[in-house]
Amino acid sequence: QVQLVESGGGLVQAGGSLRLSCAASGRTFGRYAMGWFRQAPGKERAFVAAISWSSAAKYYADFVKGRFTISRDNAKNTVYLEMNNLKPEDTAVYYCAAADGLGDRSKVASYDYWGQGTQVTVSS
Repeated sequence: QVQLVESGGGLVQAGGSLRLSCAASGRTFGRYAMGWFRQAPGKERAFVAAISWSSAAKYYADFVKGRFTISRDNAKNTVYLEMNNLKPEDTAVYYCAAADGLGDRSKVASYDYWGQGTQVTVSS
């Protein structure tokens, strides 16, 4: 069992930056692939980024490439999402998730555990 708690969301102007954190409980954090998703009002939850347990592999949605960076610190049981050059369309609730096993890391169904989400609002 893994519990995930996101933090770092908030209100920022377009062009600004935020760093989201996701702290995980448990001693087996290092075995999980981790992902970030987001959900805007009235829309489905969408893939943002994912990282393998060793950080060797990282994946990004096309709409965040070059602006967002995912990283993790297994010693701190934490995964991060650095977001730069934010746009109003990035406004959403951001969720982190943990995946135990194989699967398409861009799919919601590939993840076993989810955090409660943190709100990111980008004003124009």
